[in-house]
Amino acid sequence: MIGFFDSGFGGLTILKEVVKVLPSYSYIYLGDNARAPYGSRSQKVIYQFTTEGVIELFKRGAELIILACNTSSSSALRKIQQEFLPKYFPNKKVLGIIIPTAEEVKKFTLSNEVGILATEATVNSLSYPKEINKLFPEIKIYQQSCPLLVPIIESGEIEWLGLDLIIKKYLDELFQNSQRIDTIILGCTHYAIIEERIKNRVPAGVKIISQGPIIAEKLKNYLLRHPEIEEKLSKTGEKIFFSTEDSERVRCLSNLFYGEPINIETIKI
Repeated sequence: MIGFFDSGFGGLTILKEVVKVLPSYSYIYLGDNARAPYGSRSQKVIYQFTTEGVIELFKRGAELIILACNTSSSSALRKIQQEFLPKYFPNKKVLGIIIPTAEEVKKFTLSNEVGILATEATVNSLSYPKEINKLFPEIKIYQQSCPLLVPIIESGEIEWLGLDLIIKKYLDELFQNSQRIDTIILGCTHYAIIEERIKNRVPAGVKIISQGPIIAEKLKNYLLRHPEIEEKLSKTGEKIFFSTEDSERVRCLSNLFYGEPINIETIKI
């Protein structure tokens, strides 16, 4: 199966888009809701939690895993690929979502000034500036950490009126860096669920980019380039969903993020 891991349910916004593009494949999703959010944790803890999730998905039949979490991708992916996989799972693959997003940035910006909204851990890792500027050194990157957004979203309070004030605060701080920013990357998969509210608070003409459609097309291309992986993948259309937290809130959030009712099984990792 193709595995998806996230600290919570933001990764469901990625999986939803992947299923649209690759509907015949089988998928297994794990959200570590019991320990979310990851964004304010140390790199060591993020790596530990992410590897625990990866091990669980491999145990349950994943052949290829997407870290559908920018925090995990920025703080844990490189070490997982370079040290963890060669030692413990040499025939398996784990992919992130930051580099695929960085590869597409040039398509969206005309001013060559791009904003990133992300968690503290993702911002502090400097992953987005590094990866974008490797490919497009002419693009200026401005980052804004948004530490309150994931806790609010994971608590199910996305209709709370105060959320608009918090979004406005973060956007005001981002645009203090430059008024020429014409593209904003939502560098946390949770933010896709409040994309419209963010769009309503940016200047006219500023593009808001969610990662789901980008990652879906990138995964499709990856499988075309790697038939040795693609041929191992089940194509029954099965979808299995796990969370580390058992609560009514988690069940409601899973349906909201995925866009339709899904059955969530609770597991411990």
